[in-house]
Amino acid sequence: MKLSQFKFKLPEEQIALQPTYHRDECRLMILHRKSNKIDMYKTDENGEPLKDEEGNPVFLDFRNVLEHFDEGDTFVFNDTKVFPARLFGTKEKTDAKIEVFLLRELNEEMRLWDVLVEPARKIRIGNKLFFDESGTMVAEVIDNTTSRGRTLRFLYDCPHDEFKRELFALGEAPLPRYIVEHRGATQEDMDDFQCIYAKNEGAVTAPASGLHFSREMMKRMEIIGINFAYITLHCALGNFHDIEVEDLTKHKMDSEQMFINAEACELVNKTKKEGRHICAVGTSVLKATETAVGTDGLLKEYEGWTNKFIFPPYDVTLADTMIANFYHPYSTLLMSTAAFGGYDLVMEAYDLAVKNGYRFGCYGDAMLILND
Repeated sequence: MKLSQFKFKLPEEQIALQPTYHRDECRLMILHRKSNKIDMYKTDENGEPLKDEEGNPVFLDFRNVLEHFDEGDTFVFNDTKVFPARLFGTKEKTDAKIEVFLLRELNEEMRLWDVLVEPARKIRIGNKLFFDESGTMVAEVIDNTTSRGRTLRFLYDCPHDEFKRELFALGEAPLPRYIVEHRGATQEDMDDFQCIYAKNEGAVTAPASGLHFSREMMKRMEIIGINFAYITLHCALGNFHDIEVEDLTKHKMDSEQMFINAEACELVNKTKKEGRHICAVGTSVLKATETAVGTDGLLKEYEGWTNKFIFPPYDVTLADTMIANFYHPYSTLLMSTAAFGGYDLVMEAYDLAVKNGYRFGCYGDAMLILND
C-alpha cells in the first residue's frame, strides 16, 4: 500500500477537541466486513430507521455495541495508564519557557528520564531547567538523543515515590498536539483522557477506543456474560509521527513496551476454541495480540517490546471483531483499522463519516467492525 491511498479531506471543525458529556454516548458506525454493509442509524423491529421529532434518522450511539455480542464473547482491553507527561519549565539564566514531554523513566535511582523538549534549539547539554517557583524541582540536560529528544537527570533528593508524586503534580494530561494547539489541558482531562479500567502506568497517550467505555456499560456487559481480558501496551507517540515514505513497507514504527499474562491468554484462547467472538478494543490491542499470537492461532504470554506496523493487506489471526475511533489522514491508526476491516470498506466509511459530521480523533466517534 502507498501512503497517498490514506489521504482524505478532514474539515477542521470535525476534529473533536472535547469528549462527549458521557463516555458512552458518542456516535457509532458499524461495518460488516464480509457483506460490505455500513450501518449508521438506529432501526425499529422491522429494520426501518428510527426518526427524531424533526423526521431525521437517529444515529447509532456507542451503547449499541452490546447488541452484537453474547454470553461467552470476550473483549480485550489495553489497561495501560496515562501519566501527566507534559510539563512546562524555565531555562536557567534566560527564564525562557520550555515544554518538556516525559516519555519514560530510564533509571529510577538516578532520576533519569527520556524526554522531548520544545523549542529544542534552546536546550543543550549542561542546561538546567526549573519546574516550580520554589526551585526544588530542577533537571539537568545530560544527553541529546534525537533532534528534539534529551535525557534529563532530575536533581531531587527524596524517596522515589515522593519524587514521582511531586513530578506528576507539576504535569498535565498529554493531549495530542492537534488538541493543545486549540486549547490548553484542564484538570478534567486527566480523567477524561484515561480509560476507566486503566491500571498499569506507562502511556503518554491514551488508547482512545477504550475511552468510550463507561462503568454503567461495563456493568451491562458483565450482566450479559461478556468476558474481559486485559493486556498492557504502553502507548507512545510513534502513531502521531509523520510518515515520510510513500511505500509503507519502508516505514519503521517506534517500539512500545507490552505485557500479556497467562490469565489473558487462557481467557482469550478458551473463547477462540469455543468459537465465540474476540473483540479487540482499539488498534493498540490489535498490535499487541498480533505480536503475541502463535502459529497455532492462539495467544501467548509476552513481556517485551513491539514495533509491529499493521497495514493492508494483512490477515488478522486472533480477533474477529474490533472497535476503533475515526483517525486523521495518513495516520498509522487508520492504516491498522483498514487492515482489519478491509481498505475499500473502511475508506468508504470515512467518506460517510466526513459527509455526516462524525467527530475525529481521540475524543471523537467510534467504529465497530463485525465479521459478518
